[in-house]
Amino acid sequence: MVEFLSSIGHNIGIFAFMNTQWGWPAIESLHFIGLTLLLGTVGLFDLRLLGVGRGIEIAALHSLVPWGVAGFCLNVTTGFMFLVSDPGQYVYNPAFQMKLLAMLIAGTNLLVFYTLLAPQVRALPNAVVVPRSARLVALVSLLCWIAVISFGRLITFYRPPEFWCFWCL
Repeated sequence: MVEFLSSIGHNIGIFAFMNTQWGWPAIESLHFIGLTLLLGTVGLFDLRLLGVGRGIEIAALHSLVPWGVAGFCLNVTTGFMFLVSDPGQYVYNPAFQMKLLAMLIAGTNLLVFYTLLAPQVRALPNAVVVPRSARLVALVSLLCWIAVISFGRLITFYRPPEFWCFWCL
């Protein structure tokens, strides 16, 4: 897996760019901008569903979600650049694995919201408490994105050897 990811980074030039003086810092800055867009919009929407700022229309906050989607796409792109630039730092890293798991749960949670709850929530009048199921989905979303941020920060603190990850071999 590491060899495959490394070959992608080398073959398309990401490795060379990321190992320039400004490559990694520039992409890290873009990653934080994406994170800000994501959490600043999706987190705000989740907080509204949880009851914070009931005077704000849900539809008004939901109109900001495309900015969160743009931030997520930016983070996937920059995250991929990190991964293929130094795959050994990520593939065997439990913090990275937990970050991916939190992202998977957040994505599943998002599908549940838009499949089952979004039409019901959109139809609610302003300043109404949303149904418990929507509040639960919002709480899971918020906790997942906080976990993604936390585990993302922990990646740099864990540099385990390959043999720590028996399921990665």
